[in-house]
Amino acid sequence: MTKFHENRPHGLFRLVGASVFYRKIIGTSLFVVMSLSLAAARDLAVVSNKANSLAGISLPDLVKVCKAQTNRWPDGKPITLIMRAPASPEMKLFLEKVYELPEAQVKDLIATANHGRTNHPAIMIVESDEDLVNKVASIPGAVGVVDVYAINSSVAVIKLAGKLPLEPGYLLHGN
Repeated sequence: MTKFHENRPHGLFRLVGASVFYRKIIGTSLFVVMSLSLAAARDLAVVSNKANSLAGISLPDLVKVCKAQTNRWPDGKPITLIMRAPASPEMKLFLEKVYELPEAQVKDLIATANHGRTNHPAIMIVESDEDLVNKVASIPGAVGVVDVYAINSSVAVIKLAGKLPLEPGYLLHGN
């Protein structure tokens, strides 16, 4: 007795098998693309060294800090902004909402702000969120912008324009 699959031409089986394979590839590709777009849409938080007396900051004041137009806190401590590289996908939202400048101009601004300040740079660039949190925690007067899920107890979360991260209307919400 012949089996059912032996009655079909071999080419048809290859076509059916291929279409299942291609559907799996397409489905996996869509999943990866969607995951990457969600990963890039991160919620950011403004964090500060715990010794700072800063509880909140307005958007115009944050812009001044980010552009190195303000170099001391009201209590006299020097300000150091710590951030990820402007080219990193995590910083896209921050560049759009706070700097309102293209990446190249932000890089130039950072170089200009740090010119001649080798001992205490105005703006420090770090490689990871973990490095950012550690630097903010270890430098009095430091403030940084980091993914909300990288925050730990070594830093203080600062209100931005009267709102904390994940509150409705928060400026640095990733979506």
